[in-house]
Amino acid sequence: MCNSYGLGGYLHPGEEPRDPLRPLDQRESERAIAEWAQGRDGRAAITGSKARNLNPIIRAGGGDRELVFAWWWLWLDGSGPVKFSAFNSRDDRLLRSWKRPFQRRALLPASWYVEKKGRFALPEGEQFGIAAVTSTVTTDDGELTTYSMVTRDAPAGSEAADYWPRMPLVLPRDEHDEWLDPERAGDAELVARVKLTSEEISRAMTTSV
Repeated sequence: MCNSYGLGGYLHPGEEPRDPLRPLDQRESERAIAEWAQGRDGRAAITGSKARNLNPIIRAGGGDRELVFAWWWLWLDGSGPVKFSAFNSRDDRLLRSWKRPFQRRALLPASWYVEKKGRFALPEGEQFGIAAVTSTVTTDDGELTTYSMVTRDAPAGSEAADYWPRMPLVLPRDEHDEWLDPERAGDAELVARVKLTSEEISRAMTTSV
C-alpha cells in the first residue's frame, strides 16, 4: 500500500515545478503549495491523531477545479476517522466499501510516490494526478475534507510490479475532467474506464529518474 508521495519544484525559491496540473499553475495556488511543500519537505503524509497535517488535493469547485487541503484518511458520517485502514482504497472495492466517497472524487497532485523503497516518477519528472475518493464532514472546527488514495494492480511486466503488486491509480490528463466531474456517477463503467486508461501511464512509472 502506498503511504508516501509528494511534489517537487516548490522547495526552494526560484524552482519551477515541471508542467503543473491546473489549478496549481495559478499564482494563488503556487503560493499555497510552496508554503505547504517548504513546511513538509514536499512530502504528503498520512494524517493521524498526533500529526494533524493536511495535504493538497484537486477537486471540482465553482465550475472549474479548486485546490483544497485535506485529511489523508477517510472520515464517514461525521463519526471521525474510519477505524480500519482508510488511507488507500482498492479500485475493485470502490463500489462495495467506498460507494459514497466514490461519488465525490479528487486528484492528488504528485511528481513522485514511494512503494517498497522504490521512488517512482514519470520519465520527464512532470506532475501527475493520482485518483482519490473523498468525504466532507462537519467537525467542531468546521468543515473538513478527507480523502483516500485509489490503488490498482500494477501492470504485469511493469517496473512497478517488480516492487509490489499494487500501485497508485495514476490517471492520464485527458481523464482528469471526467474523474472530477461531480455529475459523473461513480459506477462500474467508470471503474472499468480508469483501469483501462491508466494502463499506459502506469507502465511509464520508473525509478530511473
